[in-house]
Amino acid sequence: MRAQQFVQTGDRVAVAVSGGADSVALLVLLLELRQKLGVILIVAHFNHQLRGRASDTDEKFVAKLAAKYQLDFHVARADIAATAKRNKANVEDTARRARYAFFGNLISAEHASKVAVAHTADDQAETVLAHIFRGTGLAGLGGIHPIAGHVVRPLLCFRRGDLRTYLRARKQSWCEDATNRDTAKTRARIRKKLIPLLEKDFQPAVVEHLANLAHLARKDENLLEEISRAGSAAVVTKASDSVRLGVDDLLSFPGFQAHAAALSKRMLRNIIEDLKPHAGQLNVQHVRSIFDLAERGENGKSLPLPGGIEVRRENDALVFRALSKFAAPKRSLGATEYDYSVDLPGKTSRETTVQIPCLARLFRFTVIDWPAQRRETSITGSVLDRDALQDAVVLRSWRPGDTFRPGGHRNAHKLKRLLNRQRVSSWDRDGWPVVTSGGVLVWARGLPVAAEFAATERTRTALLIAEEKFRE
Repeated sequence: MRAQQFVQTGDRVAVAVSGGADSVALLVLLLELRQKLGVILIVAHFNHQLRGRASDTDEKFVAKLAAKYQLDFHVARADIAATAKRNKANVEDTARRARYAFFGNLISAEHASKVAVAHTADDQAETVLAHIFRGTGLAGLGGIHPIAGHVVRPLLCFRRGDLRTYLRARKQSWCEDATNRDTAKTRARIRKKLIPLLEKDFQPAVVEHLANLAHLARKDENLLEEISRAGSAAVVTKASDSVRLGVDDLLSFPGFQAHAAALSKRMLRNIIEDLKPHAGQLNVQHVRSIFDLAERGENGKSLPLPGGIEVRRENDALVFRALSKFAAPKRSLGATEYDYSVDLPGKTSRETTVQIPCLARLFRFTVIDWPAQRRETSITGSVLDRDALQDAVVLRSWRPGDTFRPGGHRNAHKLKRLLNRQRVSSWDRDGWPVVTSGGVLVWARGLPVAAEFAATERTRTALLIAEEKFRE
């Protein structure tokens, strides 16, 4: 416990007790050690309601055990079978998620600072074998981690049989879960059939060897993860709503070109894991598709990924965003489209402002004397000839088909083409602001003003357009 820093002096440790032998042994062991460790113990039980009266019997047994040792008892219940059916999910996975959510609630409510769970060396061996059969890499070989956030697993080095011997020596009873003997389930078949066969006919110490394999795999995994994270920090650009990764950096991991494929795959998985808004697992095919997009993808092409993520090819980079926050724009006013008439400043007012809530931007239209105040405009905005503008001035979002002839261009071009040249991504282009006068584009963000409306030496009154953030 001390060597691996499972707990610290003063911790409130919630012992997850199902009623089975392993968890009861964990509780009794921690009761013997609590003074030496300087911890406070509480008992936590989750009733999955999967076995009818047997589930309720387990709950009552654990409640009596907590009362026997005068420990606080926390219990939660859920109809896991109904939840799994409603969500069309696996029952065991649904149970695990609900159970760990309960543990998380104990931590957030400050009932506990750690949760101790009774996974054993046998559980570790079964997990590693299950991962191998399913198909796994180094991370899967690592099996169950001794420490995962606020959850600690102090019994991973002990065999189930040893724990039962310990309980019998102390005349401590426990509950048996009949479902653990149901060999219709893969995990139960591994436990009841495969491991005994391996121990008898191949290697008596197979459980210990698999547990040690998991330990070594976690060490190697941690090293590779550190290398991958360090490389990512050097080449990945993070914004509040996206992650950008250069194609060349993905295909030739900086400093490790000879091992680029292995490390770049880790980098992709980390990007998705850090960005995804909900559950979803990146598989081998997803990773291959991302590499195809990097190697041969067309500009603007995108791929949906698990966890609510989309990756899009933007020139020489891949941009990852969460679809739940950045779904494809709806072509309706009030979303990313807008259309505002602008009352141009006149003799009585030298300034007009327009707020665009969906952009969180304020646009300021200011009339200035020209060229007397010309120097003041060099870093503050775009300048048009006020007298060249018609009264019908509109600030709106750009639309497909918009054409524009910015200063310095002989001919008009599609605005989409001009924005592509500026490397404005498809996402950022959504809601891009433009100003029209009499239906003609005179200004677009990031581009010179329209040549025929630009302020010149003959201009006497100019209109300055400036953009700034605002808070709603």
